[in-house]
Amino acid sequence: MPGPLDGVRIIDVTTVVLGPWATQTLGDLGADIIKVEPPEGDTTRRLGPARHPGMGAFFLACNRNKRSIVLDLKQASGRAALLKLTSTADAMLHNFRPAPAARLGLDYEAFRAVNPRLVYCATYGFRARGPYGEKPAYDDVIQAASGLAALQASIVGEPRYMPTIVADKTSSLTVLSSVLAALFHRERTGEGQAVEIPMMESVVAYVMVEHLYGETFIPPLESAGYKRILARWRRPFQTKDGYLAVVPYTDTHWRTFFEIAGRPDLLSDPRFKSLESRLANIEILYEELGKIVATRNSAEWLEALERANVPATIVNTLESLLTDPQLEATGFWKTVEHPSEGTLRMPDMPTTYSKTPGDIRRLQPRLGEHSVEVLREAGFTQSEVDAMLASGATFQAS
Repeated sequence: MPGPLDGVRIIDVTTVVLGPWATQTLGDLGADIIKVEPPEGDTTRRLGPARHPGMGAFFLACNRNKRSIVLDLKQASGRAALLKLTSTADAMLHNFRPAPAARLGLDYEAFRAVNPRLVYCATYGFRARGPYGEKPAYDDVIQAASGLAALQASIVGEPRYMPTIVADKTSSLTVLSSVLAALFHRERTGEGQAVEIPMMESVVAYVMVEHLYGETFIPPLESAGYKRILARWRRPFQTKDGYLAVVPYTDTHWRTFFEIAGRPDLLSDPRFKSLESRLANIEILYEELGKIVATRNSAEWLEALERANVPATIVNTLESLLTDPQLEATGFWKTVEHPSEGTLRMPDMPTTYSKTPGDIRRLQPRLGEHSVEVLREAGFTQSEVDAMLASGATFQAS
């Protein structure tokens, strides 16, 4: 059964994670994704363990359901080929900064001239019209610029990066929703448009959902920063034999937890009676919570808290996620046989559809695996393809 984006063609000229993870999801949903790579390939091809050169674990995580074509965009024939590919496409995504895109003749106007229905999606580190518009950006840069790294100072005493590429992946979700919205508009009106997704602004919007806080009001009613999230004692709590996330939240949760813990003194403590009073005393409350959790083993707490409907769970490691009962029962981890890379594990699409389920139709491509196929589909003659192969404007995997 075809996915909801069956029949949609997307030209993906992005690298690393921000664009590729978004286009992988579009591919999972049924879109035909043409991954345009430079002659050296996406940099992630060389990241992480690999059975063969150019097929690193990092690349495999973001590039299923795609076909790979090599185009050297520094050559006129490579740029002309890209324009021709987009003439019949629904969307094109790239992560060139504004000045390089203009230098290469790959700005929006060039594409609109060949396909006014095209959704042209530019992914940048920062909004192009701002003073940072031409600055290069990677995940660490955006974690720092967005205030995300500074949040760690309340816990560890100094700014720290989160140990995941959260800026890339958060922005990637913004890319996904933005492209879908622009395609929806195009289906209603027939109009393509230019869409800009900047990482910094995407992550600032993400961070400040809860942390704008008192600065929501002008003048401020309180400082920025949601106090519960910034509490030093907000952490997985150590039990007698492990760690648990124990998260009483509502008034009922806390009353139930204090009853289970056998702490009538805390049940009647005015500091912990309401959401407002708990927030005002959050450090003290969470410190007490940690002390209480340490008095029993994990299984005892889980049985009691689950029976009382108080939110709690084990703390998974990266390794234990691979055998987590929830993920095993729902078939989340997929095992596939890749034609060149052997047996691979990969995550399922998290979303399910009752009428148009997505699917893993294509496994991750070798560099330039589909170059000739895609060029011939676009209308290039065999002699034109041969000339591009000879000049290095394209490359075909053997």
